[in-house]
Amino acid sequence: MKTEQSQANFSKYSANTDNKNSLQYPRAKDLSLVLCHCCGTLNKQLPEAETKHASHCLKCHSVLHQRKPKSLDRTLALVIAASILYIPANVLPMTVTDSLLGSQQDTIMSGVIYFWQNGDYLVSVVIFMASIFIPMLKLLILCFLLIAVKMQSSKRLHFSPEHCSMLYRIVEFIGRWSMIDVFVVALLTALIQIQSLATILAGPGAVAFGAVVVLTMFASLSFDPRIIWDNYSAAQNTRNKNGLSLQGSDVIHVDHPPLNHDLSNSSQ
Repeated sequence: MKTEQSQANFSKYSANTDNKNSLQYPRAKDLSLVLCHCCGTLNKQLPEAETKHASHCLKCHSVLHQRKPKSLDRTLALVIAASILYIPANVLPMTVTDSLLGSQQDTIMSGVIYFWQNGDYLVSVVIFMASIFIPMLKLLILCFLLIAVKMQSSKRLHFSPEHCSMLYRIVEFIGRWSMIDVFVVALLTALIQIQSLATILAGPGAVAFGAVVVLTMFASLSFDPRIIWDNYSAAQNTRNKNGLSLQGSDVIHVDHPPLNHDLSNSSQ
């Protein structure tokens, strides 16, 4: 039943558009469908005239939103906070080691250099990638996505939605490896303290680094990549109204109505 309704909505949507507009990326929003942000269930969006209150998911009863509320504002605030804490995370000592020879403070970069000079190249590269490169790359990509969305909404520049979506997937993928450095430090600390060789305590850099990891994780979660496609669709409609031709590399031809699985992917 839901499939028939979805196909009917898609046919109605296709009939109301000309040949140029039919090349647009189909969105769940155009088909009166909305994706639940909690459980991922695709729900039928009721018209505003039929409901006086907010719509709820049929499965988990969460409040439904076509797009994440205040997505760009939250992402921008989290990115700014993470960028500020990124400096002390790399400048302040990550660990403080107390032994019979005295006390020693080590930053992330000093640890990378130490392992490299002692021949532990793999450990050195892993710590550098997980602690310095990956957080910086996530912040740069999120900043670019925010700028791209802002430029598209103001119609100043038009970035490829495929490339922006690919960058967002990269952020989600590399974000899984952000805690490797914390895991390595915790493992080394446990091994050294078990052997009673020294006492290792977390320094202020560890607190700042942990905050950077958490903030970047929340920033990537708060960003709604569907806004990229919304702005692209709006810009495409504007170009069509102005009589401008569409570029073949910017569109995907829709040959068949999407089913439930396809609609779920298109809404994202």
